Amino acid sequence: MPAPSLTQDDRARLLPALGETGWQAVPDRDAIRKIWKFRSFSEAWGFMSRSALKAEALNHHPEWTNVYNVVDVTLSTHSASGLTQLDIDLAKAMDRFAGPAETQTDHGAPIACLCGQPQKG
Repeated sequence: MPAPSLTQDDRARLLPALGETGWQAVPDRDAIRKIWKFRSFSEAWGFMSRSALKAEALNHHPEWTNVYNVVDVTLSTHSASGLTQLDIDLAKAMDRFAGPAETQTDHGAPIACLCGQPQKG
């Protein structure tokens, strides 16, 4: 049985707090998106590994891409054609797992990674 879509009351109660952490609405979709920039590929991979384990436990999987130190995540529940509590729960867990990673808030800007920069040390 698919998870129920968030009600308007749920949205008013839950989404503003996620917005404060950098999650944004996806245009033309009932979905949220966040882009993290980590200090290294290893940190990005660790974040993705922790997130993957949580996603598997929830049986709810993100749409994501990774380029070197950047992880771009979109959450929506496909079986509900939009946002559900599963998306909220996974977003909160991912925020915890990301730690002090930088958040890119301009989703229209090109995603910049460290891959073109020389490594230090």
